[in-house]
Amino acid sequence: MADPVAMTPIPTTESPEEKFREFLEIRGEKLTEPRRVLIRHIFDAHKHFDADELVADLRLAGRQVSRSTVYRTLRLLVEANLLRELRLNNRSAYEHDYGYPSHDHLHCSECNEVVEFCNDGIRQLREAISLEHGFRATGHRFLITGVCQACSRKRSPRRRLDLI
Repeated sequence: MADPVAMTPIPTTESPEEKFREFLEIRGEKLTEPRRVLIRHIFDAHKHFDADELVADLRLAGRQVSRSTVYRTLRLLVEANLLRELRLNNRSAYEHDYGYPSHDHLHCSECNEVVEFCNDGIRQLREAISLEHGFRATGHRFLITGVCQACSRKRSPRRRLDLI
């Protein structure tokens, strides 16, 4: 997956590691060294990734974390609201949730590129619809799936029947 457009982080009072440690302590669990390695690696760069990409990145970085630990820790990071899970083409991709503004996504179904964007109109629509229904919105997920410009150019030239 391609790196997203740079999102400006929101200042937070706690690091993702501190927030995760607190979440785990409430559950009676510990921040083990493999979990610490994972959270530091994940939050070193803002990008979309899937579990297999994370495992490969860790190996390239010389870090040995078992695949099962990666999957379990990703689930915990989503529960702790540190990561957001995106369903893309029947697979899960992850991105930072903690410390980043609310935003939406474009997803190319051919090359899997994910583009982040912010649109105040979408946020205003969410608030208006919530107000209309007596609902207090705490967030939303808006994902536009299609074909990016680069993949559109790669497609074979249009045939006459395609134009109908």
